[in-house]
Amino acid sequence: MTDTDFDQALVSAAFALGAQDGWRKVSPAAAALHAGLDLGTARARFGSCGAILRKFGEMADCHALQGALAEGAVRDRLFDMLLRRFDFLQLHRDGVVALLRFLPAAPSLGLCLAHATVESMGWLLEAAGVSATGLRGEVRKRGLALVWGYGARAWLRDETPDLAATMAAVDKALAQADALAVRFAAPPPAAYATDLPSTQAASGVA
Repeated sequence: MTDTDFDQALVSAAFALGAQDGWRKVSPAAAALHAGLDLGTARARFGSCGAILRKFGEMADCHALQGALAEGAVRDRLFDMLLRRFDFLQLHRDGVVALLRFLPAAPSLGLCLAHATVESMGWLLEAAGVSATGLRGEVRKRGLALVWGYGARAWLRDETPDLAATMAAVDKALAQADALAVRFAAPPPAAYATDLPSTQAASGVA
């Protein structure tokens, strides 16, 4: 078994265990035992439940990035990758729902997930051709994380087989983010712009 196979097996076992018994019972050791994996390897590769969530986020990102649109408008490319990411969550839906219900009782785990999500959004932005570095990049990542969160709330209630409600929510949130980006990147009124360089309205969520 490769390291990748091991990681995927342990993470899948953790989410299956969370769905079955609740996340209070989840730990790297418990997940390894649930999947019949070597405990020594699990200890070396997963020091905490936070490590499980970070690896799950990486797996979701890979699912979103592989085969995603390589051309087109930034908004269309982000829409495609966000929906691909939800497709991955759908594969572990019961475990994810159980996790989200557990987070209010585990604030440190919630902070870990929030940080990992922001970093994930940076990968999606870069894949869509938008810089996620520097101060502006941090703002963009957090903006896209809000879009993701809005879509996630819809996903939790979405019982449609094609995730139509989730798609609609993500599209709406991206449209709002796009409008805000254009608004804040627009040049100032002419009366105040005499000595200022011209600017261009940004596109996408940049």
